[in-house]
Amino acid sequence: MTVRKGILLLMLFAMALAACAPSAVAPAAAEESSAVNLAPIKDYLLGKTDELEAASGDLRAAAQAYYDLAETAGFDYAAMWDADAAPVSAALQSAKDAWIVAAPAYEQMEGIVAGVPTLADYDVILDAGAAGDEDPEGAVPFDLELPDGRVFPQPGNLFGVLESALWGTYDDYLSGVEADLDGNGQIGFGEALPDANVLKAAADLTYAYAVELKEASQAWTPSESDAFTALVVMVPTMSEYFESWKNSRFVAGDDSTQRDFVVISRLADIQDILTSLEVVYAEVKPLVAGYDTAQADAIEQGMTDLKAFVAGVYAEEQSGKQFSAEEADTLGQEAQDRATAVAGQVAQVAAALDIEIAE
Repeated sequence: MTVRKGILLLMLFAMALAACAPSAVAPAAAEESSAVNLAPIKDYLLGKTDELEAASGDLRAAAQAYYDLAETAGFDYAAMWDADAAPVSAALQSAKDAWIVAAPAYEQMEGIVAGVPTLADYDVILDAGAAGDEDPEGAVPFDLELPDGRVFPQPGNLFGVLESALWGTYDDYLSGVEADLDGNGQIGFGEALPDANVLKAAADLTYAYAVELKEASQAWTPSESDAFTALVVMVPTMSEYFESWKNSRFVAGDDSTQRDFVVISRLADIQDILTSLEVVYAEVKPLVAGYDTAQADAIEQGMTDLKAFVAGVYAEEQSGKQFSAEEADTLGQEAQDRATAVAGQVAQVAAALDIEIAE
């Protein structure tokens, strides 16, 4: 069972208990408050899919430029570096810059995409899916087919594949040639030439799925069930993200064996995810307030406080604090407790209003 599914079961249990409890308002009051405008949620999502499409398009173009250089050199990466160091460095820097735009653009809509059943497959594909040999149940539903005919079966999510290739954290995605890409006379972290076939295939597929996600989002009409499901499923995922943060280079340093989430701290990702969930809650808050005004305000405050808590930890990290694994566990538990409390309140309201939480 995945972490998110386990949390969802807990929330559904809370809903069942809430459904058995006396309602705080008469049924008629709940019915009168059922009309809410969910269009801003879709508008927000479409804005982010535009950003993702543009950034992934830039990444695809940079990967193609790098591939063209490698192809011209007969995929002799040492010879390519000797002959074309400047354009190689430029292409890879452009690819990295585009990734650094694309990944947060996705995180800023992940709360919606991953929380809405009809869109959730794109979360697995782009950001959350595992490699088939590591987690068959949570694996991505695609194989990575390279231009040279090689195939990587279920390699893991595409942002992770690209990050591993661009920053050199997975040998299978590399050419075997290190390169002083920044020209400082030393080989530092992330200075390795990726396998051009891997980079091109992953970038092309990321762009294709970004376009698909945009089209699916355009066709999507948000429902009250979608909105409440996103909140119940995605708010209480703090322990999952803090565990990833603990195992990353941001906490574990050079001892980390995690090959993704090495460029952007998971603490930044959490804030981005919560931002999208704040957009969702803002549109359903009137519905919650029609049931219980105090609870509507309490949920909003709980989400604000949770985001501020994570932002505070992130600010310390950005100022140079190196957290220990034990501190990461403690902070993760605090965030999880806060998130579970918020999601429990949302689930109670959903049960009282007879709004379905989809599994």
